Amino acid sequence: MINWQANVLPKPFNHRLNGFKKQINPPLILTCGFIVLIVLGTGLLLLPVASVQSLSFMQAFFTASSAVTVTGLVVVDTGTVLTTFGQSVVMVLIQIGGIGFMTLAVISFLTMGKNLGLKQRLLASQAFDTSDLNGVIHIAKCVVLYSLIIESIAFLLLFINWIDKYSVTQAAYQSLFYTISAFNNAGFALHSNSLATFKSDAATNFIISGLFIVGGLGFTVLIDIYQQRRWSKLSTNTRLVLIATAIINSCAFLLIFLFEYSNPATLASLPFDDQILAAWFQAVTPRTAGFNTLAISDLTADSTLLTLLLMIIGGGSVSTASGIKIGTFIILLLAMYSYLRHKPQVTVFNRQLSDRLVIKALSVLVLYLFTAFLSIMVISKIEQASLLDITFETISALSTVGLSRDFTGSLSTPSQVVIILLMLIGRVGPLTFAYCFTKPKLQPLKFPETSIQIG
Repeated sequence: MINWQANVLPKPFNHRLNGFKKQINPPLILTCGFIVLIVLGTGLLLLPVASVQSLSFMQAFFTASSAVTVTGLVVVDTGTVLTTFGQSVVMVLIQIGGIGFMTLAVISFLTMGKNLGLKQRLLASQAFDTSDLNGVIHIAKCVVLYSLIIESIAFLLLFINWIDKYSVTQAAYQSLFYTISAFNNAGFALHSNSLATFKSDAATNFIISGLFIVGGLGFTVLIDIYQQRRWSKLSTNTRLVLIATAIINSCAFLLIFLFEYSNPATLASLPFDDQILAAWFQAVTPRTAGFNTLAISDLTADSTLLTLLLMIIGGGSVSTASGIKIGTFIILLLAMYSYLRHKPQVTVFNRQLSDRLVIKALSVLVLYLFTAFLSIMVISKIEQASLLDITFETISALSTVGLSRDFTGSLSTPSQVVIILLMLIGRVGPLTFAYCFTKPKLQPLKFPETSIQIG
């Protein structure tokens, strides 16, 4: 949430800002925006041209919800049940859901030659998690530009790699679909076994994983990297996200390889090179990507538990990934370390983190866990299934990951409704969703300080 108290604005602007704050609820409007996209997507998927067999309302609603929230959980097979039109609808919903409908709205305003007013800037700043009302246009442009550049490069690489496996048209279509799905951390696949067919294809593994890792870093991180281009000039947030991503992915890779090395259902039956590829892909995909080259239900208990932890952590803020976010995870670790060392402040890179930031991180974790455990209890009352399957499905939905232990298709309608709600909460963020139902007490804005000579 934006720290309104930190804004220092001219007095006339302050009065206008206070008036707007009383009129609008940015989190509620953002959430409603995603709901509108889901409803529109549901209507398109219900059209006869969208599927080879008629979809029920819940099937279309679930698919649209999963696409808009870039999750990837499915109740119908995307590659066989949906037609090219239906798959194209899913692609568009993924793209809009990934970059955010607010980004699309800002670009649409600019394209039509309209200026963003204060109200629109407030909404956009909420979506981009920034208090800089003047910088939202620049961020929106960068989000679209970076997405197009990265996706274009990945599309060409996948197309070149797959041109000898498919016809030219099919290779282009497959490359486009998987590029959009991967960069936006959606996890939708045109193959029934996700990417298991390509477990031995090094190029496919690294292109796809590179896409969702970059997409999960966060657009503010990508913008900072492009603008600064030197490690010493990068912001504290950018450096922390990059370091944490490298450490988490490396540790996850080593642990998955150790846990699955002797498992005949996963790595043991593969050549060593393929074992490395499969372990790498399975280690990085839980960071809300949703693809898999190994059957999730065949993983050992150790790997399953690690996957749950990785799904909870998720990716970076203002990214195509979800979870509690890397920044939240880092702040909580730093706060714990400071407390154990009896340090009065939480610090990183010789910078102090405010108490408000620590409390916010703790709030995100508490809301996430409360939502997850409540949902697990509800689904456990509805479904006759193992607690592990239910827990895995719940965390996967709330973190918008899309991995499943072959459980999604067997969910009853009430459980599907719960999963849809979890995907929506995960996409907008537990804290932002909670703000939809609260009316925070706003403190008066601070005025700039001045000095007058006395004495």
